[in-house]
Parts: sequence; C-alpha cells; structure tokens
Amino acid sequence: MASRLVDDDPQLALLHARAARQRAGRVAVVRETAGLTAYHAGEWAEALSELRAARRMAGGPGHVAVMADCERGLGRPERAIELGRSDEARQLTGDEASELRIVVAGARMDLSQFDQAVVTLQTPDLDASRSGTAAARLFYVYADALVAAGRVAEGVTWFLNSAAADVEGDTDAEERVAELSGDGQ
Repeated sequence: MASRLVDDDPQLALLHARAARQRAGRVAVVRETAGLTAYHAGEWAEALSELRAARRMAGGPGHVAVMADCERGLGRPERAIELGRSDEARQLTGDEASELRIVVAGARMDLSQFDQAVVTLQTPDLDASRSGTAAARLFYVYADALVAAGRVAEGVTWFLNSAAADVEGDTDAEERVAELSGDGQ
C-alpha cells in the first residue's frame, strides 16, 4: 500500500510503511520500503535509519545515493561526500552511480565547493547525445554547478542539453536558460 500512495500522499504512505515495519520489522524489503517512503515524506533521519537496517539485512550497496541525500537533508554534506567514497559506492554502475555523483556534487555545492562539484560530474555519462530522465538530471546538475562556479556560458549550454534530453519534461531547464539569458524577466 505504501508504494502505491507515495507519489500522491507521502505522509499517508509513511503511516502504512510504519505499520508494516511494526508487523514485519525483520524483513529487509519492509525496512527498505519504510526507508524510501520516509525519504519521499522528507523524514531524513528515519529514512536513513531504515535504509541502513535494510542494507544490513540484505547486504549490497542498495540506495547509497538516497542515503547520501538524507545526510544532505540532515545538514551533513560532509557525510554525503564520505558515502560517495565508500566501498558500496564503488560497487554502483550506470544510473545508480550517476545519481550518487549528482548527490555528491550537490553536497559539494552545499559546502560552496563549486569547482569540485563540476569535477565530480565529469564522467563519460556526461555525453550530450544521451536522452532520458537520468541524462536530463545529470546535465541539469552539471549546468547548475557550472553556473555556481561562474562558468555561465557553459552552464547555459548544458541547460540546453538538459532540456533536449528531458523527454518527460521533468526539469525546468528551458526556464533556467531564459533566466540566465535575460529572457525570463
């Protein structure tokens, strides 16, 4: 029930996840669901606790990016960066690894380490010919980091790349281009 409700009513979904955890707290998937639901409800400490428990039970690098983002939400960007350097992080591939880089870059920006945020995102996945939600998100955060580092022209280019990759319309990349170009006033 929690997974069906999480997008429409994260608080109600969290109540269902908590009830499931009380009944089956020793089942990894229940703890994982409780953690992800808490994350969507903005309950960072609870999400982190549940995801750690699920990882202890099931093993593997599951949800390292979400855990790192919880650390950011709790005002601990340094811990998010540490998670990005962990053994579990090195096991990630593809979109999971890309998502973790996005979170770590965000943590760098939280610490005003804008150039390091840019470098964090410079990987082979940063290919302007890619499309889809994962690519659009990566390009968007890269553009944001470039702008924060004072490289506005490059940032505009990557916001345009993000807009082109964003087939689902999940980002406001086009609006950011207009804003940075002076057309969004």
